[in-house]
Amino acid sequence: MQQASGEYKDLTKVITNPGVQSQFKSYTGMDLSFNSDCHIPNWVSWELTDEETNGTVSRGDEFFVDPEIRGCAYDYDYRGSGYDRGHMAPAGDMKWSQNAMDDCFSFANMCPQLHVLNNGSWKTLEEKCRTWAQIDGRIYIVCGPVIDEEPLEYIGESRVWVPRRFFKVIISPYSTPARGIGFIMPNGTVVGGMQNCAVTIDEVEKITGHDFFSTLPDDVEAKLESQCNFHQWSTLK
Repeated sequence: MQQASGEYKDLTKVITNPGVQSQFKSYTGMDLSFNSDCHIPNWVSWELTDEETNGTVSRGDEFFVDPEIRGCAYDYDYRGSGYDRGHMAPAGDMKWSQNAMDDCFSFANMCPQLHVLNNGSWKTLEEKCRTWAQIDGRIYIVCGPVIDEEPLEYIGESRVWVPRRFFKVIISPYSTPARGIGFIMPNGTVVGGMQNCAVTIDEVEKITGHDFFSTLPDDVEAKLESQCNFHQWSTLK
């Protein structure tokens, strides 16, 4: 992963909930923790810069099984299931590198998502993140499924866990003022749009058991993770 110059380091680091299975891997454009019991990631983290949003690499479409990932799902697990192969780190954030684009099609980066979410509010939030990165120069994102409850169902021969909810947390530590926000979205129709899903990062940590952005100074972390000012983000143009 690329690192920001300046005051803060290792902002893509996540302390994974110790109660879940976890295999860590660092790809070209993202880090992730994979859950071999559920066959989906616990979380995926990445940095997104203004420059990266203007990349010119074409979107790939070569989904692949990563042989280094224990319990990695297969394409046939998703085929005919009624669920999209939902990217956690989106291809639209990986246009800056062919390797990053290729890597984001690993099934280690996928979760079963209903199309109404994958092509709806989840996609809208991905697009907003690119806008925010362009405005602020650099943001940090972590997202994944909520694995604290029974799945909607299991799909495929691998019995891939279908999450009921997904989370995304975002910080812009170099903006003035620095900002942080979280989102929890249902795996389905998002009534009222993404603004109705806005929560604090503290709340996402409570729900998931993960610890995000722990390398920030304690006072900065506490300030950013207690915020839920959607208006502050939504008015950015």
